[in-house]
Amino acid sequence: MAPILVTGGTGTLGRAVTSALADPRVLSRRPSTDPRHVRGDLATGAGLAEALDGVDTVVHCATTMRGRGDVAIAERLVAASGDRHLVFVSIVGVDRVRLPYYRGKLAAEEVVARRPHTILRATQFHDLIRTVLAGAATLPVMPVPAIRVQPVDVRDVAARLAELATGSPRGRVPDLGGPAVRPVPDLAAEYLAVTGRRRPLLRIPVPGKAFRDGANLAGGGTITFGEYLGEHPAPRAVSYRRPR
Repeated sequence: MAPILVTGGTGTLGRAVTSALADPRVLSRRPSTDPRHVRGDLATGAGLAEALDGVDTVVHCATTMRGRGDVAIAERLVAASGDRHLVFVSIVGVDRVRLPYYRGKLAAEEVVARRPHTILRATQFHDLIRTVLAGAATLPVMPVPAIRVQPVDVRDVAARLAELATGSPRGRVPDLGGPAVRPVPDLAAEYLAVTGRRRPLLRIPVPGKAFRDGANLAGGGTITFGEYLGEHPAPRAVSYRRPR
């Protein structure tokens, strides 16, 4: 059976996908002693031909965290991949939420769709929600967007991507989200309780009909945000004190 190439294989999602695959090959810009790793750079195209040698399927998890950057690396991957099956992870609501990064991700979907492809849109990962809340909790008043989200565990997304990678191209498949729709202020309160912090919450209204209509929501995952936090304990923190 041919190996499956994972781009972004050293990132949060890529590591989980690599663990879920029977025979992964990881594209990495840095040298590694891991025999599964091959050196290549999506930003320049260097090493892509060698990385794709003997591969029938690519799971494209790499991101630049910039919309235009994601389009550029998708262009290089598509140009190098020929008729290989491309499995691409995108974002739920990417065609309705009018954020620059989302517009870039949608454009990257259109690039991937030029080849035999499968596109899975997922909601925000628990890891991302926790990172955002941790940053907000460093302030004396914790700002949180007053929207509903449906965060999903990266392991649920990785398992679905691994399943799709072992099958035939399917185009766009049903979206994947976490098991529960939660207001972000509720997630913030749960995060503060787990980490032993106390902060007043400042609810920030978020404009846009897409969020009000739930364009960012989708079901299917199994691991809740609370379960994720229980598996990733953080040190208890003292409450903020104003400097003297």
